Amino acid sequence: MAPRKRGGCGCWAAVARGLRGACFRPAAAEAADGDGGGGGGGVAKASHVHDAAGETRYLNASNRELDVNFQTNHDGENGVDASIEKKTPHKLLQFTFQELKSATINFRPDSILGEGGFGYVFKGWIEPNSTAPAKPGTGVTVAVKSLKQDALQGHREWVAEIDFLGQLHHKHLVKLIGYCIEDDQRLLVYEFMARGSLENHLFRRALPLPWPNRMKIALGAAKGLAFLHGGPKPVIYRDFKTSNILLDAEYNAKLSDFGLAKAGPQGDKTHVSTRVVGTYGYAAPEYVMTGHLTSKSDVYSFGVVLLEMLTGRRSMDKKRPTGEQNLVAWARPYLNDRRRLYQLIDPRLGLNYSVKGVQKVAQICHYCLSRDGKSRPSMDEIVKQLTPLQDLNDMASASPRPRSTQRGKVHR
Repeated sequence: MAPRKRGGCGCWAAVARGLRGACFRPAAAEAADGDGGGGGGGVAKASHVHDAAGETRYLNASNRELDVNFQTNHDGENGVDASIEKKTPHKLLQFTFQELKSATINFRPDSILGEGGFGYVFKGWIEPNSTAPAKPGTGVTVAVKSLKQDALQGHREWVAEIDFLGQLHHKHLVKLIGYCIEDDQRLLVYEFMARGSLENHLFRRALPLPWPNRMKIALGAAKGLAFLHGGPKPVIYRDFKTSNILLDAEYNAKLSDFGLAKAGPQGDKTHVSTRVVGTYGYAAPEYVMTGHLTSKSDVYSFGVVLLEMLTGRRSMDKKRPTGEQNLVAWARPYLNDRRRLYQLIDPRLGLNYSVKGVQKVAQICHYCLSRDGKSRPSMDEIVKQLTPLQDLNDMASASPRPRSTQRGKVHR
């Protein structure tokens, strides 16, 4: 999910002071150790020329957070700086710490929904359209994210979360209900997403996520990104991955965690230049290597997630044999080969998938993962391509089994 956030009329000056203060650690800190920082493009390059060696290093990097100190003189990171003082989130509730403490039953351990990079997320209950806590099981169920007091870097993301989710409203974006800023406490209150993250359903549940559900989730997430990219002031999400796609009771996908989101290029600008952040395995190689960010960076990340839904494999998995650890590098040769395509399909699905759906998804992945960012489709185009896949009933179990599934098996 997202970092802790805050907002409210009289608090924005305090937020801005925090932004200008010493609350952010150097961006290169994480990149300095392990193979995560060095291998994947730890040094930003100024050229747009495709660097095959650099891409190889990137593809072989570990799956960890990117945080490379690209340049220090860029305009305000995430597009939020002193100007945030002038922005007022729409209809956000301002909670007291005591209200959220009561709503989560004193933040007790058995109410923890998960743990993000900067703090825990707790389940809580509040009265409808109010900040008052409700008895467990009554009122409105919410998710309360608390920012660890020692997570100094998280303050930037906390502010960005409020800045974006306080003003962006769409059925495929998680709703931010309110915030708490009290002394050194920073908390955010979101709508509760009953089915948790896509990551959990793909990789941690005993039962496989059914194919129709995967297609519904893919379309919903695509619509969320298309909304961000298509507004008068485009927003680049910058951290699209399975753990940031949350699901409600009906498997409707909603994007969460806008801590790394950034205002996109406007006018005649082709990109924005920024420090490199995100997650290895999902971030577009050209962004990692140059720091140049465009909406097509999100399209690449979408292609990775769609490939994870197709294969049931994680974007980066060091436990797999050499040559299979990076999902994109391993799967790319199969995507355009009808005879071998079916070797990619998540084996836990058995034959419970749409034949035409798999073929189309593989094609979408192929174009989204193009090494040339300009060749990737827009998210609006992807939405149009995914929409017809929702009602396909040509399940493989009802047709002759593809020959390629009977041929050489790949190691799983």
